[in-house]
Amino acid sequence: MPERRTVALVTLGCARNEVDSEELAGRLEADGWQLVDDASEADVAVVNTCGFVEAAKKDSVDALLEANDLKGHGRTQAVVAVGCMAERYGKELADALPEADGVLGFDDYADISDRLQTILSGGHHATHLPRDRRKLLPLTPVERQAAAAEVALPGHGAPQDLPQGVAPASGPRTLRKRLDDSPVASIKLASGCDRRCSFCAIPAFRGSFISRRPSDVLNEAVWLAEQGVSEVVLVSENNTSYGKDLGDIRLLETLLSEIAAVPGIERVRVSYLQPAEMRPGLIEAMTSTAGVVPYFDLSFQHSAPAVLRRMRRFGNTEQFLDLLRTIREKAPQAGARSNFIVGFPGESEADFAELERFITEAGLDAIGVFGYSDEDGTEAATFEGKLPEDVVAERLAKLTRLAEELTAQRAEQRIGSEVLVLVEAVTPVEGGDEDDEDLLIEGRAAHQAPETDGLTVLTGAPEAEVGQYYRARVVASEGVDLVAEAIELVRKAAAV
Repeated sequence: MPERRTVALVTLGCARNEVDSEELAGRLEADGWQLVDDASEADVAVVNTCGFVEAAKKDSVDALLEANDLKGHGRTQAVVAVGCMAERYGKELADALPEADGVLGFDDYADISDRLQTILSGGHHATHLPRDRRKLLPLTPVERQAAAAEVALPGHGAPQDLPQGVAPASGPRTLRKRLDDSPVASIKLASGCDRRCSFCAIPAFRGSFISRRPSDVLNEAVWLAEQGVSEVVLVSENNTSYGKDLGDIRLLETLLSEIAAVPGIERVRVSYLQPAEMRPGLIEAMTSTAGVVPYFDLSFQHSAPAVLRRMRRFGNTEQFLDLLRTIREKAPQAGARSNFIVGFPGESEADFAELERFITEAGLDAIGVFGYSDEDGTEAATFEGKLPEDVVAERLAKLTRLAEELTAQRAEQRIGSEVLVLVEAVTPVEGGDEDDEDLLIEGRAAHQAPETDGLTVLTGAPEAEVGQYYRARVVASEGVDLVAEAIELVRKAAAV
């Protein structure tokens, strides 16, 4: 019997990319590939790249080069680039990075097994040629669902996409293979974006907005719960648009309660929300539905009206503060986070001061700050009024310091409150004896999203296990992180 082909998936970027990698894993496993964690033990290393900003693109190139260094020193024979950077640049990336044995676009995902086999056998598959994916679906949202079957939509996979007679080895309800055993997993609600923010290239390579069917999302939540997942994170480029192409912009409000009712699901978290599209019904659903955490990942980007208009966005400081007040009137302990761009073309000192005023008054739990830089193919790259690099760097440093101070203050304000902590890691302290005093127990409260918003260190829980939920009282803070003392175990880890 021939030795099984092995493949490793290296994922960079956001949670949406992680979902795409697990779809690729499901396809590959179903076609007989053996998935391995270590790229050095794989025949093929597949790097799922990120192409959003320069730092992410550099990380993607570094990962490809690192995987290439394995060739000739172990089992690895080929390195293949997929994901957003591969889709966005295609042949340009292949020409600039000959170390990659293949550069595949989203259209190749359905045939990923054949593509990798061709490359592994020494053959050549034509390098992906980028195109504007916004043109692949009808302009009118309600006409898109009928055309969706002809368009590659990563993360939307269903079993019927597989070759006839081949069932997904990872489960009957969804084309997906989990790549870790975390009690947390993301579910893709939709793909693409119809917004035309002047600084963002994502719609061009991710395409127009299209929702997944509620039944597909719900079935995937059921399947994930069967795999031991107790917290699901709903992701897309813009969750507030969910359902508009299905004829019901309020569909998310209904879906949230259905997912929260799935046996085994303890928490449902919604990410990627557009402030201009927040509506009273969605706020109500996110603050009052049992099992849905009151967590608001709001994409403000700036608060000065003049800058927002140049960004092709809407709102201002007072409107954004009113939105946060509305949320906290319904859920005083609600978590809120956002990202901001400083140094956007034309940003005046007064505009920057307005942004400082907003984040000072907003009480956000987590803040990401980025300095503006031109992105290929975006409208903003053609704007006049570009700020000198040293001015952008100065404003970036100043707002970052302010953000760190404010988020630390917000964490300190939570001292004395009760939180529900999901345990995600239990690690013996070096030199310890694995008793309560020598274990580092890390988890997250409801206002803390995975990887982005800090964590909670749990004390007084000597029997803690990954996947358990503890009711705890916050006793201290360290920056954005909390220290909480366990009160009681409220849910055991899921049995798989």
